[in-house]
Amino acid sequence: MHLTTSPKTSRLAIIVGIAAATVGVIYGYDSSNIGGAMLYIAAEFSLTVEQQQLVTTTVVVGEIVGALAGGTIANRFGRKPTMVAVAVTFTLFSLLCGLAPSLVVLIIARFLLGLTIGVSVVVVPVFVAESAPTHARGAFLVMYQVATVSGIILGYLAAMALAPSESWRWMLALAAIPGIIVTLLLLRLPDTARWYVMKGRPDDARRTLERIEGTNVDVDKELESITASFRTGRKGGWRDLVRGPYLRATIFVVGLGFFVQITGINAIVYYSPRIFEAMGFTEDTVKLGLSALVQFASLIAVVIALLVIDRMGRRPVLLTGIGIMVLANALLVTVFLIGGGEFAGVLTALGFAGLVLFTAGFAFGFGSLVWVYAGEAMPAHLRSIGASVMLTSNLIANVIVGGVFLTLLTQLGGSGTFIVFGILAVAAFAFVFTLAPETKGRPLEDIETYWQNGGRWEPIER
Repeated sequence: MHLTTSPKTSRLAIIVGIAAATVGVIYGYDSSNIGGAMLYIAAEFSLTVEQQQLVTTTVVVGEIVGALAGGTIANRFGRKPTMVAVAVTFTLFSLLCGLAPSLVVLIIARFLLGLTIGVSVVVVPVFVAESAPTHARGAFLVMYQVATVSGIILGYLAAMALAPSESWRWMLALAAIPGIIVTLLLLRLPDTARWYVMKGRPDDARRTLERIEGTNVDVDKELESITASFRTGRKGGWRDLVRGPYLRATIFVVGLGFFVQITGINAIVYYSPRIFEAMGFTEDTVKLGLSALVQFASLIAVVIALLVIDRMGRRPVLLTGIGIMVLANALLVTVFLIGGGEFAGVLTALGFAGLVLFTAGFAFGFGSLVWVYAGEAMPAHLRSIGASVMLTSNLIANVIVGGVFLTLLTQLGGSGTFIVFGILAVAAFAFVFTLAPETKGRPLEDIETYWQNGGRWEPIER
């Protein structure tokens, strides 16, 4: 996966990347298992469409609160302890979801689950960006999306296996298993050298750099550069995000986070079974199986992104992915406009292809790059807070999509819904083209200079 080529990537660096990124499994599993479980939760509790949307999006409301607090928590207690706490509490709250005796308890449990996930989506990209060697940082960050998509697939497959028995409680409670595995993996890791420097622990920082970077860098020079970035940068505060040279950076991360979700990907993840139902499929196992198959295509796309991200660069990968989403929306609009009739079989196949293209485009572009930019887009003293702002914006858009998608699908039909998403994808393309920095091959400490120069890089010294 391009992680062991020259310059050589240390064994610990690989373990750090894999273990930290694997936190994405629990995020992905929770995103998809509710899609299968909702088929039976709705029947058991006699839920209206609005109540179904409430159960689905309550976890995202919790994620927003968690994401707002995540940067501060990660700065105070450390990246690693925060991630361990996330994995442990995710395990406990997943079990509570499965055991919920009433709708009220289920909603409370999903809110608490969202709190833990919200913290994780902030701290993991920061941890990986600060731990990964520069030459492979993009691939390490994309690994988080690989894990997330893998978790989504596992969620659909678990739901498909349990569909004949309609065991929605098991669908939700099984999320505890990846939570336990992730906890055990994380316990082996050190914290990041940059966090140790921030806390005045240079000896720990040096040991971590030596183990992560090996002979690839001059450790003394690297440690001096990291120390200088914290010494010259002000202590990160929320007001700094809207002042001076960093306002442009804030606009970028907030806008990118919002476009990632408002273009509709989680409508596909949460409600794939319902979309396939609208296309004419009736068997629950078929709807869930097709949903998993769509995500397999997404997994292939994100693996390709992992392999090319440090060659092509961030901007080309992101713009290509958004362009594919625009084309996919056009195909889905056409399918729903034409409708059934004598072309029903062909249209169903094209509709499935449209969903595959949409999710693959998202995974290649937005899905991969959101974590890259969450870890790379802000200077050291604002990195955790910037990631909080970016992913909070992302989650607010997630709430909007999750809360209105079924209503849009009911009132506007498939064609009207995907016209809206198509327009938003075009707007996202224009936004990224205008503001996204190219961070390939740049040390994290250089990003501060980029924003101070009004969005321009200084030439790389050869």
